[in-house]
Amino acid sequence: MTRKSTGIAAALVATVVIVGCSSYNSPMQPVPPGPQATVVTATGDIAAKVAEFRTLLGDPLNGGTAGQQPAGRREVNWDGAGARPFNNQDHFPTDFFNNNVKAGLVYANGSFRNDSTSFAEINPTYADQFKPFSPKVMFSAIGSNVIDASFHVAGAATPAVVTGFGVVLSDVDLAQTTSVELFDKNGASLGRTFAPVRSDANGLSFVGVKFDVAIVARVKITCGNGALGAGVNDVSSGGATDLVVVDNVIYGEPQAF
Repeated sequence: MTRKSTGIAAALVATVVIVGCSSYNSPMQPVPPGPQATVVTATGDIAAKVAEFRTLLGDPLNGGTAGQQPAGRREVNWDGAGARPFNNQDHFPTDFFNNNVKAGLVYANGSFRNDSTSFAEINPTYADQFKPFSPKVMFSAIGSNVIDASFHVAGAATPAVVTGFGVVLSDVDLAQTTSVELFDKNGASLGRTFAPVRSDANGLSFVGVKFDVAIVARVKITCGNGALGAGVNDVSSGGATDLVVVDNVIYGEPQAF
């Protein structure tokens, strides 16, 4: 389990230095540091690290309260009553967690499924493979292993940024495969963090990245190296593909930009 802080402005620094050197008579100016990130990862019993990340994002938990709140965080666990009519179907509404539940999270570029059967209706071999962090519903893209999401002021169409994002992942078997990549409002990558491999029978991993300012506009979660499917078995069940699904996602309060 790790936690570390890192800068993200190496490319920006290089650009500024080049510009500063273009005029022979211009003195070099100090380059301001870029936003600093704290990375929290865990495998096995991840509860303490998830709680640590919640603390980093701050209180209160704003739930489905509409509008931009002055502080705190949001969290989606897929288990709410409002989502149940969409359980175990391949067309979970991409804007459910901004329109139905006003939490400022919108999915894009695919079809999605919130599943209460550990995805066993797709493939019976999945029944004992995926274990939830907060029972019992989990989430996955359908026909893809990539989940894209952006942030909005809760309940509005207004684009927003957050200070950080974390995700609980189920059944990461291969190193350097499952990852979380964050982007700023201009589409520039803020860095990619790989999830640690599962270390026990529960199979849970966690990745969280928190910046010192609200800068994250979009997130890309790469889940293993293949999509769920009727004839697709995980490497732990004799297949050739590392299949990974998502449980809780946690992020800072969306702020308009």
